[in-house]
Amino acid sequence: MLHEILLALSGHQSPLFDKKDGGHAKDGGGVPFLSPAEHALLQPIAELCRLHTLLRKHTSRISSSHPSTICRAVSTNISTEQLGKFQKQILEVETAILASDARYVGGHGIVPLSTIRSEFLPWVGRLQWLWQIARFMLPIEGDEDHAGTGPAQGTCTGASLIDHLRKESHTGYLDLEEMALQLISAAETAFMRQLSMFVLYGQLPSFGREDFFIQECPSTSYEKEKNVSDFAIRADLMPNFVSSSTAISILFIGKSLNHIRAQGRFSAGDESMASLSKLTLHGDYLDHLSALSSPISPVALTGAISKIRVSLSQTALSQLLPLPKIVEILSLLHDFLLLGRGEFAMGLVTFADDIVKGRYRRADPMRSGKGGVNLLDGLTVKEGEVTAVLSQTWAELYSFQNEEDPVDDELDLAKEILRLSVKDTNDNRQVASTKEVAVSSPATDISNVSFHDVLFGTPTTLSLDVQPPLDLFLSQADMGLYSKIHAYLLAIRRGQIRLANLWKLSSLRRSLPPPSLANKRGGQARCKIVRERALSRAAAIRPIWITASRALSILSELTSYMHGEVISNSWQHLKQWLDDVRPTSSRSSRPGTAYSTASRNDNTTNPFSRPGSSQAAPQPLKDKSQLRHDPETITAAHRAHLASIIQSIFLTDTPFTRTLRTLLTTIDHFIAMITRLETVQQSLDLETDEGVVDSLADYAGEEKKIMHDLRTARVEVDNGLAELIDRLRDIDDNRLGDGKRPFDLGNNNGGGGGGSNVGGDTGVFGEGASAYVPWKPAGVDQLLMKLDFFSLHQKGDTEGFEFGPVLV
Repeated sequence: MLHEILLALSGHQSPLFDKKDGGHAKDGGGVPFLSPAEHALLQPIAELCRLHTLLRKHTSRISSSHPSTICRAVSTNISTEQLGKFQKQILEVETAILASDARYVGGHGIVPLSTIRSEFLPWVGRLQWLWQIARFMLPIEGDEDHAGTGPAQGTCTGASLIDHLRKESHTGYLDLEEMALQLISAAETAFMRQLSMFVLYGQLPSFGREDFFIQECPSTSYEKEKNVSDFAIRADLMPNFVSSSTAISILFIGKSLNHIRAQGRFSAGDESMASLSKLTLHGDYLDHLSALSSPISPVALTGAISKIRVSLSQTALSQLLPLPKIVEILSLLHDFLLLGRGEFAMGLVTFADDIVKGRYRRADPMRSGKGGVNLLDGLTVKEGEVTAVLSQTWAELYSFQNEEDPVDDELDLAKEILRLSVKDTNDNRQVASTKEVAVSSPATDISNVSFHDVLFGTPTTLSLDVQPPLDLFLSQADMGLYSKIHAYLLAIRRGQIRLANLWKLSSLRRSLPPPSLANKRGGQARCKIVRERALSRAAAIRPIWITASRALSILSELTSYMHGEVISNSWQHLKQWLDDVRPTSSRSSRPGTAYSTASRNDNTTNPFSRPGSSQAAPQPLKDKSQLRHDPETITAAHRAHLASIIQSIFLTDTPFTRTLRTLLTTIDHFIAMITRLETVQQSLDLETDEGVVDSLADYAGEEKKIMHDLRTARVEVDNGLAELIDRLRDIDDNRLGDGKRPFDLGNNNGGGGGGSNVGGDTGVFGEGASAYVPWKPAGVDQLLMKLDFFSLHQKGDTEGFEFGPVLV
């Protein structure tokens, strides 16, 4: 019987342990002469036989068919190392019994069954734990406790297995902890092999790449032409010991090496760069990764990746993506997508309104007899018209150039890479990078209220085609955020421009004195009629102008706050951090122009200014800045800058954006009614004074209807403005309730100091002296004070109107 026990423990079938009752071992089923006490002693041994057999079969299946190389490595370690130790224990016991060791063999050569049982009893808990790990990697059919732990068909991922093993290692049993650490070492070794393939060569692992936390994205035509791949982070495949910042650095390193290889920077023709790459890739980089010991510490991994990133930035990326190129692109994004150039927004709004008015003017209402489909199709803005609007805007901007400085390199670059196009509702390019945004961006919870259709009525988007190597620090997800901010800011700016244009309607705004008709028959009577008509119209339209003035003032203050206090100061703060100089306390309250932007760029201490400039920084500062601000650090700082702007302009507040969207729509209707009123009154005056009669039109009745609709629209605009201010008060109250002081301007003097980013959360991005703290604008209360002033002022004017009309 002792021989049968040892064979059964080794995984062979034995009549002592027949499998019955649904696969569970029933000891002594084929040996009827065993006593009940012997049956009880054989229970743990029967469990060991069953677990050993199951583990051998299950781990063999995992090692041969599991899609995750990490799971395969752990399974192989279980079958070779852990079960190998159990098999070695069996051989040691058998050898001791054959050698008549006194620990096992008693008098008359008797081997007590209790001694064998006590020798293998600790292995029961160990094999049960290993069986639980094996079922976690690949659940068996009908195992509800471990089903559905992975992304597909009940299999787990390598990241979830590593996290589970790390959690299991925190136990009070020393033997289980030792086994867990060994399995963790095997899993992390497989993970580091995958990671080193990407960090050293910029390529995904050839086997098991579906389980790696960096995945290849669908390539664009440009990337296919250049043989460049785009990658994104899968947060669900990332182990917990890999932080978000470390994952972004790993992605940056791999993408950089991929671009370097694709562009042939280290080809045989460039021997100096080739030797440098071999030394860096296979020497220093490998030493940093091999120095990591299991279990891998998040701090140690972050330090190793940081050293590799800095070394790569100081060597290869200094030529592939220099800092002046990054600053140039960021300046372009600020000037055009964030409307730093005020004339760009003015041109878009003006030419877009001309296109829309022309389409409405050409639309024939008679074509809508069959359901109105043709009419709606005729009013839809086409792609060519949108492109024409952008072309006209570029032409107008070029016309602003003076003879002293006829070349605008930034404008030439913007014309080359910026595209205004009709937004495709089925475009899923941003969906592919949603998970990357969740990992890389500090704040991406943007309101889903769309402003893309404000300019043309058809959703359009202004974007920059991100092409390598720009995608090393600027992703398509970032451009999606920029497009949303641009549409949001342009919608507010458009409402302000259109309200200001109302004051060009001279016939409505002022009443000219009638000509002298005293020498004509009935002249005095006609003069009296004209004056009375002018007075009645002025009295009727005065509340309309008060509401328009109030709306213009509020939108102007809102625009000044967003562009001057938030965007302009944030950009200057980021640029000064990039230039590595102490920021100056300059606050602007209005959007800039091309002249002001050029003057500001010339007058600001800039290490990348043109040679001969009196404000150029010394060369040592430039080298220091280049070494300190590598592209990956700039990427993190830029995303922090972008997130700070998004939150500071209230784009994350859904109630505010919804209220603003409704207000802008109401203002458009309000302006359309006023414009139509001017046309109707001019036609009515021709009919009354000159006898020019249109038999198909009833201008008098239409004037009454328009005035009635205008009073209704005026009430809606007033209510929308009041609701907008109330929402701003709620935002200010919520920030106060969260313990954020509105008058706390933070530490905006210097890029390396402590402080908080917008919203009160800690926002230090970078390392050491190069840490970046986003600009913290003034509180909402300062904006509210200005808005309340205009509200009270206009309210007083409206109340004064009740006592008597005033001719405007």
